[in-house]
Amino acid sequence: MSVPSAEPATSGSSTLVLFHSVCGLRPAVHAGADRLRAAGHEVIVPDLFGGRTADSVVDGMVIKEEIGTDELLRRAVAAVAPYADRGLVYAGLSFGGSVAQNLALADEKARGLLLMHGTSDLADGASADELPVQLHVADPDPFEPHDWLNAWYLRMRRAGADVEVFRYAGAGHLFTDPDLPDYDAEAAEAAWKVALGFLADLPERG
Repeated sequence: MSVPSAEPATSGSSTLVLFHSVCGLRPAVHAGADRLRAAGHEVIVPDLFGGRTADSVVDGMVIKEEIGTDELLRRAVAAVAPYADRGLVYAGLSFGGSVAQNLALADEKARGLLLMHGTSDLADGASADELPVQLHVADPDPFEPHDWLNAWYLRMRRAGADVEVFRYAGAGHLFTDPDLPDYDAEAAEAAWKVALGFLADLPERG
């Protein structure tokens, strides 16, 4: 686990879309968005579950399956459409990371991709065109096993992404949510600090 020695500079500002986890738009998501706003970023936080939340990944998966993958993607695309011409940074927590990754790779104006707790498979022929990507994940993580993450990393690199991966030994899957059993205060603080540094250093993309 890599931990910076001080709060990162906030010289750069971005417009971010932050997608919630499979547990829905919980208070921890709003807290994360507020932390990003305090660093000078504009943050849009869509509610893909229409107000429904869950207290576990298992219960959240039930909501996800009831709504359906196609409808969730439609909602995500609709949420980002008004901001797409700005050059967005896509961010997501667990399931939200999967959504963020798919939208970022389909958006040639995307400035960056910040993944907390989750990834997605890449379509054959996907192109990331030097997209800055940062992933924060528990180690080990039952939802993001090592073999999967190694393959994901190689495919992202082949697609042209500039990828960093930070692993947090002993943390639970959703270690940034204080109201869930997975929470790890040290890992959460470290991850947000590194993420803020990543966002501050993002280059402009023409």
